[in-house]
Amino acid sequence: MVVIDNAARTAELVSALLAGGIGCAEIALRTPGALLAIESAARIPGFRIGAGTVLSAEDVDRAVDAGAQFVVSPGLDDEVIERCAHHGVPLVPGVATATEVQRALRSGLEYLKFFPAEASGGRAAIEQLAGPFPSVQFLPSGGVSRENVASYASSDAVFAVSGSWMASRRMIADGDFETIAELSREATKLVTQLSPAS
Repeated sequence: MVVIDNAARTAELVSALLAGGIGCAEIALRTPGALLAIESAARIPGFRIGAGTVLSAEDVDRAVDAGAQFVVSPGLDDEVIERCAHHGVPLVPGVATATEVQRALRSGLEYLKFFPAEASGGRAAIEQLAGPFPSVQFLPSGGVSRENVASYASSDAVFAVSGSWMASRRMIADGDFETIAELSREATKLVTQLSPAS
């Protein structure tokens, strides 16, 4: 998950992520430049860009108009679900409980963001939820770090992981793209090694 203030930095950011082996990111709709950044990233071949922190149907419209190829929401909102379906854009809504997972399944959604991951029980909670909901695949987000990313990624119930330490808001603002590329390489290596949980 990326928070970017200056959309003019988008091309350099995407270049650094790609250099580190990361070909997909969500840009959070938390700054005035977020939609412009999505628009810029959507024009870069070989990179899949989505919108994060999507809270309303209007957010979905703006994100899709800007070129977002998928939508990520911190919670489970019926209007967001309906608008994404209207646009034919994949949605990964946030859940933290079995009740929310059941609601998502009733809406036809099986790829869900587990948020906030660490505060909600981490990998152990995901494994518990996977028991009664074997068709669901989770995207842990919130508290995912270089120390625990491999553990999350090695779970059969996890289809991807979301982290921001590789490209922090400060690093992007400072133009520290060399560090972003290096941390992205490290993150990619940690995930592909699929280190077992301790």
